[in-house]
Amino acid sequence: MKKFFLGVLAGVLMAGLFGVVAILVAAKLGSQEKSVESNSTLVLRLEGAISEKPGADMPFAFLGGAAPPTVTDVWKSLKKAAIDPKIKAVVLMPRGLSVGWAKLQEIRGGLIEYKASGKPLFVFLRAPRTPEYYLATAADRIHMVPEDYLDMKGMRAEITYYKGAFDKLGVKMEAEHAGKYKDALDSYTRTNMTPESREALDLLLDGLYGHLSDTVGAARKKSGAEVRKLLDDGPFLADQAVTAGLIDALSYEDQFFDEVKQKLGMDVKRVGLGEYSRTSVDGFEGKNRIAMIVGDGAIVRGQSVTGALDEEAQMTTAHMTKLFHQVAEDASIKGVILRVDSPGGDAVASDEILREAKLLSKKKPMVISMSDVAASGGYYISMTGDPVIAYPNTITGSIGVIYGKVNLKGLYDKLGLTKDVVQRGKNATIDSEYYELDAQGRKKLRDGVESIYKAFVGIVGEGRKKKYEEIDEVAQGRVWLGSDAKKHELIDAEGGLDKAIEMVKEKAKLSKSDKIRLVVYPPKQSLLEQLVAKGNESNVSVDRLVQREIREWTGGMPMELFRQGAILRLMPYRLEIR
Repeated sequence: MKKFFLGVLAGVLMAGLFGVVAILVAAKLGSQEKSVESNSTLVLRLEGAISEKPGADMPFAFLGGAAPPTVTDVWKSLKKAAIDPKIKAVVLMPRGLSVGWAKLQEIRGGLIEYKASGKPLFVFLRAPRTPEYYLATAADRIHMVPEDYLDMKGMRAEITYYKGAFDKLGVKMEAEHAGKYKDALDSYTRTNMTPESREALDLLLDGLYGHLSDTVGAARKKSGAEVRKLLDDGPFLADQAVTAGLIDALSYEDQFFDEVKQKLGMDVKRVGLGEYSRTSVDGFEGKNRIAMIVGDGAIVRGQSVTGALDEEAQMTTAHMTKLFHQVAEDASIKGVILRVDSPGGDAVASDEILREAKLLSKKKPMVISMSDVAASGGYYISMTGDPVIAYPNTITGSIGVIYGKVNLKGLYDKLGLTKDVVQRGKNATIDSEYYELDAQGRKKLRDGVESIYKAFVGIVGEGRKKKYEEIDEVAQGRVWLGSDAKKHELIDAEGGLDKAIEMVKEKAKLSKSDKIRLVVYPPKQSLLEQLVAKGNESNVSVDRLVQREIREWTGGMPMELFRQGAILRLMPYRLEIR
């Protein structure tokens, strides 16, 4: 019997060892550079979120499969495809995209630049909505499934207000804000928009809607007015989209690829984005290394509580400080792009991150590149004094401060719950969920919010080299599109990754013709690091799941920051393109 158990134990150990070796071998093979056959077609199946930060790339499907592509992956792949003699065409197949307007502008710009190489771009749409169609207009000919429909019908901005429900529950949100447009907590304290909120949203929608109609119009040989009239008739059945001149052909996927084959005059050898992003092309990259530090997600204090496989993006002080120090100590790095995609968050954490960014800026040439959102705290950390670049449709600004706490006294009364307290200090209950703010407590918080707002405006004035009054006039918590931010000199230039690279090369005294190698920080983790992070997740996964559900229900508001008692530099709403 003893030998039997020893044999079983040995078998289990051998099986475990074999499994570990197999995983490590697969990881090694998965990370190796790939090669592409001649006469290949790059197929871009873009779906869901396209992030700035590299995700976890697992070698086996049961471990999560390939990581979603990043904006940089798409950007690099299109540039390589344009000069790669093995790539004869690009096929774009977008579906169910969950990205903002700035990322859409970056990808569409990359598609247009690729087309300038003279190589063909083919597009096939399934269940297309506005984001997918916007990208598709980079091509001269657009296909969609015959029984499908084009769900494009204009734009709307809607905000859910919870005050009525809170009143019924006996819940009250106590809020203080600096800046008349800083309305992030209005959802919990009001039942409708303020005139200031409506004014700001009207301006955003006018800009986005104008950009959409003008872009589609230019691509489809129509005026912006004609496109806006068409959008009033949306959404469109497939045959209606063809009649309207928005779609060129109706076909199923096999028929579409038959046409691609016919146009190319050769068999279609398909290569996916994940595989192609791991290939090298002669003449694409050089020896000059430019670091791109990605700061994305809500800004919070301390260490990250998320594992490598977590879906929720956070920008923590410890994580960002680590990245800044790594880049600062790397002598091979010639310049830095700080890529910001954040609605803001904790005011203290924002200040710590800005401090570290400024220290790095003194050591390395730096520029700031804004992605979909760089607002409030996301704008604050961009104020290093270096050039700031944003897309015309980047959401930025929101220079303002808020504080909020939930008062549950009424709900406790309904439930028959009571609290009693023994305290020392007049403001000891200022952050208690049971006691309403008294006049002294409210003044204390109001003074704090106003003080932090003045410091925020001062930091922006210093970074933008402007007087306090000039910044205060365009601050007040107001959110701007990048194009309007440029008019008000809150940014220096409109553009994306190409513009950022151009400007950082100039600061680093590199010639325009010098090839660079863009190195993203943080890099993709090794398989072992991913598995360790996955194991460490177990203690917080349930808490994060609850936070995620609450965040979705509350329109993206990171409620965990209120639990920390933080004063926030946070933009007032989240824009979602459907």
